This record gives sequence, structure tokens and C-alpha cells, in this order.
Amino acid sequence: MKQVLIDRYGTPWEVARCAEVPDVGAPGPDEVVFDVLAFPINPADMWFCKGSYRLKPPLPATPGAECVGRVIAVGAAVHHVKKGDLVINLQRENWAQRRRVKGDDAIPLPAGIDLRQAAMVRINPPTAQLMLSDFVDLKAGDWVIQNVANSAVGRLLIVLAKQRGLHTVNVVRRADLADELKALGADIVIVDGDDLAARVAVVTGDAAIRLGVEAIGGAATGRIVDCVATGATVVHYGSMSGEDPKVARSNFIYRGVHLTGFMLGRGLAKRSPGKIREIYADLAAQVMAGKLHAPVDTVYPIEKIKEALAHADKGGRNGKILVAPNSAI
Repeated sequence: MKQVLIDRYGTPWEVARCAEVPDVGAPGPDEVVFDVLAFPINPADMWFCKGSYRLKPPLPATPGAECVGRVIAVGAAVHHVKKGDLVINLQRENWAQRRRVKGDDAIPLPAGIDLRQAAMVRINPPTAQLMLSDFVDLKAGDWVIQNVANSAVGRLLIVLAKQRGLHTVNVVRRADLADELKALGADIVIVDGDDLAARVAVVTGDAAIRLGVEAIGGAATGRIVDCVATGATVVHYGSMSGEDPKVARSNFIYRGVHLTGFMLGRGLAKRSPGKIREIYADLAAQVMAGKLHAPVDTVYPIEKIKEALAHADKGGRNGKILVAPNSAI
């Protein structure tokens, strides 16, 4: 079978290769084997290839934080999925034609779900959902502010917040994104800058913003913190700048703002396998209903992983780059 390997860390399309490896074999009693139908190339996967991600396993290693697959064999002790079911996998190393995983790591998806959308259900939708639910007890009418609002997580957060009756302030780098994000349900779209807090206060009528969501780091974190209310919480879930958050200490000492972090694995680890399946069942149902959608630019075969990685690194794309390891989707 084919599997993507990196033998060293570096430029992703230079270090990744499509290799022939032994098949994964039959499942054990508590395992599931599935064919990988599609996987997306995420920023974390690019960082993994570069060696700048938090996980640096021994080499050679296989990237791949998420995928969608179809079950081909099930161990005798596994009862929540069966042969033929679509599943996502909670574990990594998914850039391959076939995977063998523990049964609890295989999360079923409904038959008929769009495979391209299903490939992207594992990480971004629950990230947006749990950041809205796990830190502040938000009520309809409350305000949330986020930066990187045009990212996959940002777009999903807009939709999920709108469903709950929450108002969103969406910070972007380009004013021409406003119409696109407002069509998703964004209340305010505003361009980032040094005077962000003053401008946010004006456009919201000095609303008390109880939750901030931040994925840039550096001074951008501080600008989001400056926008939120006394006693509010700001959740840092990424660092596109590569810098640690820079926040004036007065926000902590005098205003009691809480700065915390989010990682999906920690968020899911607090929940039982049954509860995790419920979360994904709800998100999958919303995908099926057309309420949650992420754009896809191009789908590549696994043999063209180098081209796919180079494309994923380019600006101006119209969505995610996907790879279909076994056949076109």
C-alpha cells in the first residue's frame, strides 16, 4: 500500500514522499481497519513536515492529523461501527491508503455525507464549537471577537455563533472579505490595526465582549485582549506569527482578563467516547444539512503529494487542498 513518509524535516514538498509499505493487516479484537478516502493538508501538517510542530516523532514518520475512511474490517469487540461505515480517525499518521486503529478512535459518520466535507470534520468544526462552549457561559445576545476570521475555523465559528444567537466581531487583514463573511452571519467585520480596540468599541456601541478567540500570537493577541471586557476570557489556539502572545500586564492586574489556550485533544480528552461521538454526530448532521461547509480548491492523488503540498503553501487558493489516496472523490 502507499503511505506518505518524511525522512527528514524541512520544506514539506521536498521532504515528503509517497512510499510503498506493507499492508496494515487484520484488526485485533478491539481494532478497526479502514481505507482512507480523503485527507486535507492543514497548517499543522505543514509544520509537522518542517519540524516546527509540537510533535516530532522518530523518522521516518507519516503526517496527517485527519481523514475520512470506509471500514473494511472490524474486530469482535467493536460494536459502534461495522464494515462499510464511513469514519473519521482521532489518531494521526493518516496520510496513507489504509489505517488500523483502536475502535474508540474510529468515529462513525452518516452514510451519504459529502466525502470532501467529511475529510475536514475531525478538527476545525469541533475546535470552533468547543471554543464557544468550554470557556465562557455565553447567552444569546453576547458578543465574541476573533481574529483570522476568514480561516476555516473562523468561518465555522461565525456560523456556529449565529446559530446560538451570539454576535461576532471578526478581525481580518483585508477589507474585501467583509461581504463574504457577512454572508455567513458575521455581525461586524473589521480590519486589524493598532487602534483596533477603539474602533471595536465604536462599532459595537461599547458592548461588553465576554470571549475573544485568537490565532496569530505576538502583538495581535494583545490587540484582541484590549478589545474584551473586564473579566473576559481570551482563548489562544494558534500562532500564525510564530510569536508568543504579547499582552500588557495591566489587562491581567487591573481588568482581570483571563488568557488561556485551546488544543482539541485536551478538549476531547475531558469527554467520554460516547460524548465524543455525539459531538461529531451533531457536526456531521449540520454538514449533511448544508449548515457547515468548507471550500475545497483541488484534490490530488497520493502519488502527487509533493505537488499537493506545494499548492497548499500558496496564497490565493479558494479552499483546502485534499488528497484522495485510493480513488478520485
